[in-house]
Formats: sequence, C-alpha cells, structure tokens
Amino acid sequence: MTLEYWKYDAGTDSVAFLVIPAALGRSRTFDLDATLRVSVPAEVSEGSHELTVEVDGRRVWARRVPSHNPGETDSLEYHCRLAIEAGADGRVRAKASCKGSRVLSLVLEARETIY
Repeated sequence: MTLEYWKYDAGTDSVAFLVIPAALGRSRTFDLDATLRVSVPAEVSEGSHELTVEVDGRRVWARRVPSHNPGETDSLEYHCRLAIEAGADGRVRAKASCKGSRVLSLVLEARETIY
C-alpha cells in the first residue's frame, strides 16, 4: 500500500487551505504540520506573528508570539495527528497574521501514517 502525502504551499499568502480527499472503505491517520516563516525587518522592535489552524471548520490551535531576530527570519510551527474516517474529506486551514513582520511562507503538509 502506498501512503498518502498532501501539501499546500501558500507562498507569501496569509491563508493555506488543504483538502484531503475521502477514501472509500478505510479510515486514515495523518501527521499534520503547519509551518509559518516570517521576515522581521531590522527596524521592528515589538512585532509579532500568529498562526491559527482549523480542521473541518473547528479551531484546533492558535498561537501569537513576539517576532524575534530583527533583520532576519522567525517561525512558528504546529504538529498534530489527524484521523479521517472512511468516506470523509479532511479539510485543514492555516491562517497567518503579522504585526510588524511579513509572511515569507505558509505551508500545510499531511503525511499518512500507519500505527
């Protein structure tokens, strides 16, 4: 059996949306990763960045942190296990928000796992 791998790279957009299509006859488990990378301008002293993750329209995680490394980059990541029942789609949305910094990349990845 081939394990599934799904990825959506939103680039510099602030929203990433990933749909894992339904599989008839079997439920599946995925390792889900949401990764936000931001650019922090050198002149910003009190910036922040935030990442919110929703699964099937329900918020599962949100975090706002101060942006560190003026003149360089900073990041925020979220990882969870996602169970999808047979015949059901899995819908994942990640939303980035920045104050003083700007989105360099926002990526959602889902790797099927066998446990």
